[in-house]
Amino acid sequence: MFVLQNHRTALTTIQQRYPGACIIDVTSKGEEPWVRFSPFYPHGGIPVPFSSGWTSASVEGIWQGLKVFERADVDTSKFSNTTMKKLKRSARTYGKVLGHRAGVGGQELLPYLVARQQIYLPSYQWVLENRLQEQLAELRRLEQLHGTVVLLDYETNSDPNDSRKPLSHASLIISHLT
Repeated sequence: MFVLQNHRTALTTIQQRYPGACIIDVTSKGEEPWVRFSPFYPHGGIPVPFSSGWTSASVEGIWQGLKVFERADVDTSKFSNTTMKKLKRSARTYGKVLGHRAGVGGQELLPYLVARQQIYLPSYQWVLENRLQEQLAELRRLEQLHGTVVLLDYETNSDPNDSRKPLSHASLIISHLT
């Protein structure tokens, strides 16, 4: 069984809830090799949706790079950022978010949930299928060994259609595994 828990939950609480479970931090603060599941991790070569010939180092680079604000359009420099830092682009700096551009040269602006479905989810799925097969196999092995594997994430929203909170990438890992 795979379980999602908030990264901020006390370790003792998680251990009480899931005795004997293997607990893994899949955030950008996690350890190798689990940090590789973070959307910030620079795998490289990730195809940018709707953008023939463009690739990104990270999923977060795609998400932030295609975001459009009142005072700022697409920022392709986010695609080449391999530091896992300074990827976020905020409304505080650039004004209200207008949407995500459907590709680097696209004309259409996608609303948040459509962008999640057509940009974020396919990009993260590509990483799971093309960059994380070894780690996914290890998670399956750990599940067999421990019975329960707890994945820690900052977000716990597992519904891609719920726009009230950011989506948990750990929930996407669990969905992929199950």
